[in-house]
Amino acid sequence: MAEHPLVEPIAAALMRALYAAGRGAEALDCFAAVRRRLADELGTDPGPQLQAAHRAVLRGEGGRPAATAGLRTPAQLPADVAGFTGRECELRRLDRLLTGDTPTAGQAPVLISVVSGMAGVGKTALAVHWAHRVRDLFPDGQLYLDLRGYDPDHPVGAADALARFLEAFGVPRSNLPSGVDDRAARYRTEVAGRRMLILLDNASTVDQLRPLLPGTGPSAVLVTSRDSLAGLVAVYGAHRMDLDVLSPAEAFTLLRRQIGARADAEPDAVTALSLRCAHLPLALRVAAELAVSQPWTPLADLADEQQRLAMLDAGGDPRAAVTAAFSWSLKHLPPDTGRAFELFGLQPGPDIDGHAAAALVGGGLEPVRQALTRLIRAHLIHFTGRDRYGMHDLLRAYAGNLATERISAAERKTALARLFDHYVAVAEAAAHLLYPAEAPKPSVDAANATTVELADPEAARQWLDTERGCLVAVAAHTATHGWPGHTVRLSATLARYLDGGHRAEALAVHAHGYHAAQQIGDDAGLAHAARLLGDAHMGMRQPDRAADYHRRALTLFRRVGDAAGEASALNGLGRDEQLRGRFGPAIEYHRRAMALFVRLGDHAGQARTNNKLGAIAVRRGRFQAAATYFAQALASYRLTGDETGEAIILNNLGLVLQRLDRCEAAAVHLDEALSLGRRLGNVHLEAGALDNLGTVHTRLGRPQLAAQCHRRALAIYAAIGERDGQAWALNGLGEAARSAGRPVEAVAQHRAALTMAGDTGSADQRARAHTGLGHALRTLGNLTEASRHYEHALVLYAKLDAPQAEQIRATLAELAQ
Repeated sequence: MAEHPLVEPIAAALMRALYAAGRGAEALDCFAAVRRRLADELGTDPGPQLQAAHRAVLRGEGGRPAATAGLRTPAQLPADVAGFTGRECELRRLDRLLTGDTPTAGQAPVLISVVSGMAGVGKTALAVHWAHRVRDLFPDGQLYLDLRGYDPDHPVGAADALARFLEAFGVPRSNLPSGVDDRAARYRTEVAGRRMLILLDNASTVDQLRPLLPGTGPSAVLVTSRDSLAGLVAVYGAHRMDLDVLSPAEAFTLLRRQIGARADAEPDAVTALSLRCAHLPLALRVAAELAVSQPWTPLADLADEQQRLAMLDAGGDPRAAVTAAFSWSLKHLPPDTGRAFELFGLQPGPDIDGHAAAALVGGGLEPVRQALTRLIRAHLIHFTGRDRYGMHDLLRAYAGNLATERISAAERKTALARLFDHYVAVAEAAAHLLYPAEAPKPSVDAANATTVELADPEAARQWLDTERGCLVAVAAHTATHGWPGHTVRLSATLARYLDGGHRAEALAVHAHGYHAAQQIGDDAGLAHAARLLGDAHMGMRQPDRAADYHRRALTLFRRVGDAAGEASALNGLGRDEQLRGRFGPAIEYHRRAMALFVRLGDHAGQARTNNKLGAIAVRRGRFQAAATYFAQALASYRLTGDETGEAIILNNLGLVLQRLDRCEAAAVHLDEALSLGRRLGNVHLEAGALDNLGTVHTRLGRPQLAAQCHRRALAIYAAIGERDGQAWALNGLGEAARSAGRPVEAVAQHRAALTMAGDTGSADQRARAHTGLGHALRTLGNLTEASRHYEHALVLYAKLDAPQAEQIRATLAELAQ
């Protein structure tokens, strides 16, 4: 509002537009800024219209559309702990932190609490149990993440953690910012003004936590850690609670509840057993389950056995009680179940499903699931999802040590080879379902992997989404522990899937693939990995690094005689040049790529290249050439049966045809793109088609229909957190409002679009917003301010080498007369 700080109707409309776009905090900032200016310059308060807009935003009223109603409310807490016992004092201490008045959104500091203590003392159980007790106090949702801070190989990095949280808010991977700082800023924006509970489990350092902390209240953060995290207390004012073992009474009660009536008959034995377990909850639960599984054994005998095992460990160390409880429990399991437990300690992923477990252990799926059930009952593993299993990090380390001691190196290598074959085989099957024209040919005999039924592309995508963390971990492990061929295959197989927005994972997997190919002297694999690394850097808007890898790939593809790979590397170099704004060299690279794809008869490659050439033509204002490129791409995609590609091109064609004043033809293509997008369940395609249809309706003199399309597009974009799309839709709403004779509303919508486009760095939408503001303010008679916006638009369009620059120059010349 710097240009119109005291125009209250415009300020009120801008507040409502920001709020409608899901930018409530910025709407309140707008009100505060105008109120300060009114007081400083006029010595007055905001008028009734602006005050009403302020109240509407505070109350969640005032025409907030379906966009914000569709925002997700995460509910990620794990299941509450069954039979949770004791800790009443600690629960009351946590409760007291929430007492007092509810803080006002955007003004209060974030409430941070830290529960610290040794491994196995019950930090997570306490935190999860308390979170369930108070979740109704956090109506905007609960976030949970196990940071695995003490996993030596695979702690959760800040970029991945932020990606998971942003996805929980509905932000698609394809729209995630690239860097940690940008993701953290986006995360703080999403949390701002919400009353949420954020549970960060198993953190190791303040650095691991810092990007995950909201910027302001009224949210609360609960952290568990083995470390005291003194820096979190000193810098962020966190409240710390040091968790000790259970009291003797609490330990006795826990065992009694778990064991049942037998405990009443042998109270002394229960007391002795709890003492042998050092009153550690993890050890107590393992011991109790063993007692339940052996109802014929007197509790006194179990306590004596536990004592004998504990004597083998370092005396007096409570951790020894945990190890003793583990070994005690394993001793009473069938040998095949014990061996399965030991092998699970070798797998590198954060968790494992039944099929992967069967591949690791060997044998059929059902016997392994029976072993998993026995391990669940013994509290040696736990559920992380449907048919998914995880291990406490102490148990994982214990299992891995046992595997090293009891299973030969050859057997361990064979078991891991089965596991890695499984992941590669299923990933290849999923890629072929999703991208039949582009996925590499299968490299692993499917008979070596436990069969996973992937009925359709959606099932394939779900499997990849679920296993993504495991696949990244497997790529890292195989690259450094003797299976480089598996790494190279995973890099090639996952390329198209990871290109859909999983940028950090793509960089990691393809870097592992590159180094693995170097290890084994695989020039073909090295060429593919180099190209994929180039594409990953390009996706992160790093054209110089991208070009370096694309040039390496080009040289290697020529060396091994791979013409299709050479063409793909040329396309990558063309995209690098386009990112730098050098369209001439970009076009030359794409034309060389096209010549190779034509020679090879590769229709998918031709479609991709024509799409790139069409995008450059649009940027240069050569809309007829763009239409020709897009029409050729459409024919190729239809030939290959790629419906997603077809929908993208139909949308692009519609956008270009309306620029050529062929609006009726544009509407036909966009309607077809909209139908395809809905049938494919692709909300990005649906929103894009709706937004472009709205622009077409405005040009055809149908502003009411146009506004309906733009609002539906805005609702989808806001629900999935795609801010660039929101800028497009808000600009469309502004143009429709001006066409309908409502210039004040047009000003508000374009200002909201300008704010949104500034956040995303979208220069073309900023220029469009300035142009729309110029038109609307000119209609309102404010020629001075209109000229200022036209000048901003001219600078931006000139930098983009866009044809709109000439139109703006003509308008400014007209105003100057």
